[in-house]
Amino acid sequence: MAAIVVSNKALQIGHRLNSQLPVITGTIGLQKRDASTNLATYRRGRGGRSSFSGTVATVLGASGSLGGYVVNRLGKVGSQVVIPYRGDTSSVDRFRLCGDLGQILFSNFHLRDDDSLRRAMKYSNVVINLIGRDWETRNFSFYDVHTEGARRVARIAKEMGVKKLIHFSSLNASPNPQQIFVKGGSHFLRSKYEGELAVREEFPEAVIFRPADMFGPEDRFTITYTNYWRRAHGVIPLWKKGDATIKQPVFVADVAEGVLQAINDPDVISKTIEAVGPYRYYLADLVDFFYRALRFRNVPRYPITPLFQLKARIMGMAPNNPIFNLDKLDKDHVTDVLTDCLTLEDLGVQLTRIEDRVIFDLKPFRVNAYYDENLGEFRDPPKPPIVPPELEMKN
Repeated sequence: MAAIVVSNKALQIGHRLNSQLPVITGTIGLQKRDASTNLATYRRGRGGRSSFSGTVATVLGASGSLGGYVVNRLGKVGSQVVIPYRGDTSSVDRFRLCGDLGQILFSNFHLRDDDSLRRAMKYSNVVINLIGRDWETRNFSFYDVHTEGARRVARIAKEMGVKKLIHFSSLNASPNPQQIFVKGGSHFLRSKYEGELAVREEFPEAVIFRPADMFGPEDRFTITYTNYWRRAHGVIPLWKKGDATIKQPVFVADVAEGVLQAINDPDVISKTIEAVGPYRYYLADLVDFFYRALRFRNVPRYPITPLFQLKARIMGMAPNNPIFNLDKLDKDHVTDVLTDCLTLEDLGVQLTRIEDRVIFDLKPFRVNAYYDENLGEFRDPPKPPIVPPELEMKN
C-alpha cells in the first residue's frame, strides 16, 4: 500500500483555513445559529424573482385576503418565503407561482404547537404574522387567535433569533372599544389591542401594522356590504343609516407594499404603522357608491333593527366563513380614529383611492353582468364625497 505523504507546508495551509472558518454556535436542530453561517443572508443576483434578496420570510396567515399580496411582493424581489399552513395544502398551493423555483416553501404547523412554529421560523430573518379571525369557533376564540396566538408567535420568533417581526393588528383596536351592538364593544377590537401588548412584551422591537378596512378583489369590505345576505328585503341596514360612521379604507396592495418597505427600513423598529387610505368617507356614501357601481336602481338605507341583529347572530353560527356576525356588525360601524403613528405614506407608498378600484372589483357582481356593453355605453357612477377635516371636527 502506497503511503500518503503530507508536507509540512500543506499542514500549515490546512490549519490556517480551519482557523478562518466560522464557528457554529448552539446545537443542531431547532436552536438559533450564528448568522455568519447562514447562507440565506447573502444576496445574489441583480434583483427580481430569479435573484435572492437575502430575506427569508415566514408569512403566517398567508391564506387570508392580504397574504397573497404580501407573498407576491416578497417573491417579486427575490425573497425566499416560508408559508406555514394547517391541514391540506389546497389553500396555499397557488403561492408556488409567486416566486422562482424553490423560493416558496411550505411548513405544516398549528398555532398551539411550539415545535411546528420553530420549524417554520428556523431559517427566517423576518416573520410576518397575518393570522386573524372575523368570527369565533369552538376551537379558537378571538382571544386564542389575536392575543395568545400573537404572544406565542412573538415569543418563539425572539427565541429563534428572528431579526424583524411584523405583526398585524387592527385600526381602532382599543381596551374599551365603542359599544354599538355588543356589550362592552367589539371583542375583536379588544383582543387585537391585547395582542399588541402581548407582542410588545415578548418582542419589543416588533413592527405593528394597524390596517383600516381593506378593499380589493375578494375582500371582506365591499363584498360584505354588497352580498345578498347583508341586505334585508331590498334595503341595506346600517347603524344610524351610515351617517354616524366615518371610514378611511385602504387598498390591500398598498398595505402589502408597506410591508415590503418596512422590512427594508431600519427606522421602523418598535414603531406602530396605521395603514389607512388617502381619504375619509361617510359609510353611507361608500355603500351608496358600491350599489351604484353594481347598477342597482334603488337600495335605500335603513337603521338596523333588532330583527336584523338576530339575523347577524344566526349568521355568526355558520360553520365556516360567515358573511357577517354581530361582532363584525359592531366593528364595522366604529369610526376610524388616527393617532400620531406613522402611516403608509411615511414609508413612501403611493396610496390608491377607493373610487378608482371599486368599479373594476365589483364588475363581476353587477346587475346584468352578462350583457356585452359597448365602450362608453354606461357612465361611471359619481364618486363618493370626501369628508373634509373641518366638517369632521364639527361633527
